Amino acid sequence: MSSETTEAHKKGSPGKVRIAVITISDSKYAYHWTGKKGVENEDVSGRKIISMIEEAGHELAYYTIVPDHGGMILEAVDHISEESSPDAIITTGGTGLGPRDVTIETLEPLFEKVITGFGEVFRAESAREIGHATMLSRATAGVYRGVVVFCLPGSPNACETGTKLILEEISHIIKHLRE
Repeated sequence: MSSETTEAHKKGSPGKVRIAVITISDSKYAYHWTGKKGVENEDVSGRKIISMIEEAGHELAYYTIVPDHGGMILEAVDHISEESSPDAIITTGGTGLGPRDVTIETLEPLFEKVITGFGEVFRAESAREIGHATMLSRATAGVYRGVVVFCLPGSPNACETGTKLILEEISHIIKHLRE
């Protein structure tokens, strides 16, 4: 649902945006880079996000997997922002309550602007799908060095929900960043 004013404001938004994807997971990183076998070794969530980006007609700017390590998360975001010129970065994983989940603690303090509404809308949509367990989600978004960064949970269902929301508004968000 959208108002006439919102639709008018969306005019002139870019049709195609460049989006990078970062999967944040110790087990997926270990498997991807060292071949170490683990229970969860395929990056189903990252691949789901990439598939949705491409199906929507946007461009994958970069894709990588890093472990749950603040320094490596920050290094990946900085490298991608500087070298790949994405309009947006979507991270998946490391948003839980466990001691190794440091994505939010690493990235949120860097945001020049926080997109509070993203986390709110994500949790509202998720509540319709999974119920009150959505209160555990720390999904967030913000702007860092002119790039919008979305932090999604690691579950494939959460990634599908979050990416759907992102793709519905990404061109509109990028238009605002460029004004």
